[in-house]
Amino acid sequence: MKRIVFICLVSGLLAGCRGAVTPVPTEPQPPAATSAVGAAPLLSPDEPPPAGATQEFKTDFSRHSVPYADIRSGGPPKDGIPAIDAPQYVSVSAADAWLRPAEPVILVQVGDDVRAFPIQILIWHEIANAEVGGLPLVVTFCPLCNTAIAFERRVDGQTLDFGTTGRLRFSNLIMYDRQTETWWQQATGEAVAGQFTGEQLTYYPASLISWATFKTAYPNGLVLSRETGILRDYGRNPYVGYDDINRPPFLYDGPVSPDTLPAVARVITVDRPGDAVAYPYDTLQQVGVVNDAVGGLELAVFWAPGTASALDAVSVAGGREVGSVGVFERELDGQLLTFTLSEGQIVDSETGSTWNGLGQAIAGPLVGRTLTPVVAINHFWFSWAAFRPDTRVYRP
Repeated sequence: MKRIVFICLVSGLLAGCRGAVTPVPTEPQPPAATSAVGAAPLLSPDEPPPAGATQEFKTDFSRHSVPYADIRSGGPPKDGIPAIDAPQYVSVSAADAWLRPAEPVILVQVGDDVRAFPIQILIWHEIANAEVGGLPLVVTFCPLCNTAIAFERRVDGQTLDFGTTGRLRFSNLIMYDRQTETWWQQATGEAVAGQFTGEQLTYYPASLISWATFKTAYPNGLVLSRETGILRDYGRNPYVGYDDINRPPFLYDGPVSPDTLPAVARVITVDRPGDAVAYPYDTLQQVGVVNDAVGGLELAVFWAPGTASALDAVSVAGGREVGSVGVFERELDGQLLTFTLSEGQIVDSETGSTWNGLGQAIAGPLVGRTLTPVVAINHFWFSWAAFRPDTRVYRP
């Protein structure tokens, strides 16, 4: 029954899309880690581009790094799922009238500028071309892969604006920039067709957390407004039942590894040079805290309760509990901290300080200090494994 409802609602979405705390440095800081995904070599310039693409795009399709046979239409045409190009923001108190405590938002912070991008809005738009703390960012969400990712929009000295191509690869959103109409893979940030083929967008830390967590930690933050200029049923989930662990992903015909994890198992991934790790949400819920090293970087992974799945129930706010995950550097002021879970609280063994899921010390000798966030991306397992099959899965 869930599958039938899901297909019906996706059809409706596609049809609709065709119509109209602690002080931090004020200067933008680079991410604590960047992707290790390498640029693929160019493929044959004679391979025909995806069907209909030359009628919609001015892209240089002779330059591409992935087989065009891997690219499928998701249903809507170019910009059929409209990006948000001039985002407006409201206060936390104003947004609290329409956001529920457990529903997920994407947290993005540049210096003192803290923004929340509610999934109930981005599930209908997938892309917001934003500026946070003076830094041009594109904040993205691919519902079919559960990937909430922020990238810097500057490439080779240009500030790019992004839209949706209406195409998918391994069920993942393919974006395009409006300046050159290069196609970009959302999951990896890599340009896969067009002028910038082989270029890599720079990841910026972004995390999926609950609205309750955001409004408590950042009462003076700003929230993406529902006033987008586009009529959508914000708050409703058009992908009901999509994250059912027993059903296959939609429009996906890539590799699968069910012996490792179920296809739509939630994971958070960290990708460092020579090492990529996926931390399953189910495991993190059991252990609460992980101390690990990835590509030579000592890090801590914190799981916190209170965040709902956006892809489960009819309303984004009504989904089942899945929790949220933060990944942080373990070194603070030259001291390597070791974290444990004690009576439901995250505590470091070295100072006995207590920490919350945002990496903020809330009690003890280090109260007021904040751990440096590490770029870590939420995925369904099938999506990340398709792009990085060499990924190791964390086991306690």
